[in-house]
Amino acid sequence: MPEVGTLHHVELRVAALDEAVPSWSWLLGRLGYAPYQAWPDGRSWLRGATYVVLESAPIDGSHDRRRPGLSHIAFHAGSRKDAARIWAEAPAHGWRQLYADRWPWAGGRDHYAAFLENDERFKVELVASNPPE
Repeated sequence: MPEVGTLHHVELRVAALDEAVPSWSWLLGRLGYAPYQAWPDGRSWLRGATYVVLESAPIDGSHDRRRPGLSHIAFHAGSRKDAARIWAEAPAHGWRQLYADRWPWAGGRDHYAAFLENDERFKVELVASNPPE
């Protein structure tokens, strides 16, 4: 049984599912998530007891992480080498590198993390959990 308080799932609404799936599928796969479910308006990926859902938004509009609502989703990315590898590969898979001028310390001098953003402006933070190598 999962520990109380751990994340069960996150559901993200996207403007165009077919356009969103490739970049999310790549990123979630790099983080150890496996395809889980598929239906006409959605997809999900599972890792352990946690899953991430992409679903077509039923109402037109655009996401803006700077408005009230979800700012970003943060994942443990493994070691610093793991986070750096994903950071380097991300642009080829539909993700822009954020805060490149402060990489990898954009979150502070003791917080090694990669920040990415996709075309819909969903922001992802990949936190290196391991001590320096």
